[in-house]
Amino acid sequence: MNQFSIVTLLSVLLLSGCASPVDSSKQCGIVSSFLAPQPELGYYRAVVTHLDGKPVISQPNYRLNVGEHQFTLAELIDSPDLKVSLSARTTKDITVTVMPNTRYHIAAKMNTDKIYIGKDLGFWQPEIWQQESYECELETEE
Repeated sequence: MNQFSIVTLLSVLLLSGCASPVDSSKQCGIVSSFLAPQPELGYYRAVVTHLDGKPVISQPNYRLNVGEHQFTLAELIDSPDLKVSLSARTTKDITVTVMPNTRYHIAAKMNTDKIYIGKDLGFWQPEIWQQESYECELETEE
């Protein structure tokens, strides 16, 4: 090994020792409800009304700590096939296990296995309809 190779190797080893480990308290994921779902597949928009049991003003994205988070959603299903009464159009909950650097797209999934009429609450459920990698870092308070 020549002198240049030894110096390069030592520099790499020293610099890698300075690299700080990932701070898990800054890791996060995103839960989104802004992306237009696919009605042809039975997915429709949903509005977030509560996050972890607390009322929220609906946002397109929620930057969250890693872990479980509960969302309460109201469906916005606009389908001529939907024949339920307004009283059946209630909110439902979904729990999302947020992993680091991941974005989850949530929506209302219209069940099309039968005809839903009257006060039948089973016509939809909240679902994660798409998931993707997404660089996320919690903003630090200074």
